[in-house]
Amino acid sequence: MTKTIAIIGALDTKGTEFGFLKTEIEKRGCNTLIINTGVFAPMFPPDVSAEEVAEAGGVKLADLVAKKDRGEAMAVMTKGATAIAKKLYAEGKFDGIISAGGSGNTVMATAAMRALPLGVPKVMVSTIAGGDVSAYVGTSDLIMMPSIVDVAGLNRISRTIFTNAAGAVCGMVLGEVAKSAEDKPLIAASMFGNTTPAVDNARKIMENNGYEVLVFHATGAGGKTMEALIKDGFITGVMDITTTEWADEICGGVLSAGPERLDAAALTGVPQVVVPGCIDMCNFWAPSTIPEKYKGRTFYEWNPNVTLMRTTPEELAQMGKIFAEKLSKAKAPVAVLIPLKGVSQIDLEGKIFYWPEALQAFIDNLKAGLRADIPVIEMDTDINDPAFSGKVAETLLDLMKNKMV
Repeated sequence: MTKTIAIIGALDTKGTEFGFLKTEIEKRGCNTLIINTGVFAPMFPPDVSAEEVAEAGGVKLADLVAKKDRGEAMAVMTKGATAIAKKLYAEGKFDGIISAGGSGNTVMATAAMRALPLGVPKVMVSTIAGGDVSAYVGTSDLIMMPSIVDVAGLNRISRTIFTNAAGAVCGMVLGEVAKSAEDKPLIAASMFGNTTPAVDNARKIMENNGYEVLVFHATGAGGKTMEALIKDGFITGVMDITTTEWADEICGGVLSAGPERLDAAALTGVPQVVVPGCIDMCNFWAPSTIPEKYKGRTFYEWNPNVTLMRTTPEELAQMGKIFAEKLSKAKAPVAVLIPLKGVSQIDLEGKIFYWPEALQAFIDNLKAGLRADIPVIEMDTDINDPAFSGKVAETLLDLMKNKMV
């Protein structure tokens, strides 16, 4: 069956470039589906008109043109393009998607790409692909390809880039991932260097019980990606052993995963075991990057580029309240496991971050706000003790069995 590539972009200003891209894709044996986001007359007929895109964004195209407000037009067409892309993909109308442009079209096209499921080939040829593209990629698997020169006409360089991009997206849609009879249910686990022994032990137990474990580094992007995969239905159970990203969210550290962290499993009904792993620390880069307001706090140099700041009882009390609020919304079985002798390698007795009163503040506030039927299991071990991580895995296995009953 012939594959189809959606091409999304403004045919009023970039019609020549998208026409070239269309030809290159079709030369490789794929069909194309053109979604026009340009508000003025297109250089060639699209498959989905700008009028359709605008209406999907909630406004008539003629009204957008009359207002002459570029910002509003961008917002409406971005919303419409996202809705159109989701709808057409769900209907089986295309297999991969590609676009090209500067900052404006990159915002619009990548928004539509991020709305598509993991595994759908997505290629964005962009003038800004050489910089920080986290805002455009998010937690998706889209590929940002530098345009090298501006997307403004065809020349020796741009023809080469567009040709390569066409080959890339065609190659991806034609190179289907083989389904395996050995595919196993997926477990998500969060990890830091500080909790590696715990996660490794729990992972082995889950694997021995017939599961495949996806480990996400709790660096902000890792937590966001884990939450997105849980929300999208890929995950059967969660071992959230390293919830340190909440410390960064509260203290303004550099590894926050945002205020939605801990939402996905609770709201989508995925069984989870939650551990306050590494909530004793907030992350900053080199010491020179630490805000002046934290002068006098306890710090630990993890490496020359990462500095850890010890969180206070007040900050952990706040986290306890947040965890209780989040987990009390759970639609599936959930349990909290707490290692009383330390939540990280440097929170052990005699270590620089050891502060049992801080952890107790978390525990007290968690218990005060947590739904009564959610168990809180306290163990007289540290987080990396095999007995503790073994209990994490054992508890998750029990929670998943209970859900299936």
